[in-house]
Amino acid sequence: MFRESKLLTSRGIPRSLAPFLQEYNLEDLDPQRAKATLIERTLRYGSREELRWLFRLYGEEAIAVWVRDWGHYGLPPAQLAFWRLVLGVGGD
Repeated sequence: MFRESKLLTSRGIPRSLAPFLQEYNLEDLDPQRAKATLIERTLRYGSREELRWLFRLYGEEAIAVWVRDWGHYGLPPAQLAFWRLVLGVGGD
C-alpha cells in the first residue's frame, strides 16, 4: 500500500506510475485536472496496488463513466472488454 509518503508525490500520485506518464512532471500533475489521463494510464498499465489507489481516489462510478465514454479511445480492445465486463459498462 502507498502509505509511505516517499511512494507518493506531494499531490498523492504513486511515483510508480512515472514510467507511464513520461511526458509529465509527476510532481506538478494535479490529480483532478489530470483525471482522464490518470484513469487511462492506470487502467492500461497499473499494478493491483496502483489500481486500488485509482479506485479509492476517483471511485468506481467515475471510472465506469470514463470507460463508457472514452475507453474505446484510450484502451486496447482486450483491455476495454475486460474493464467493461468488470465495471458492468455497455459498449458504444
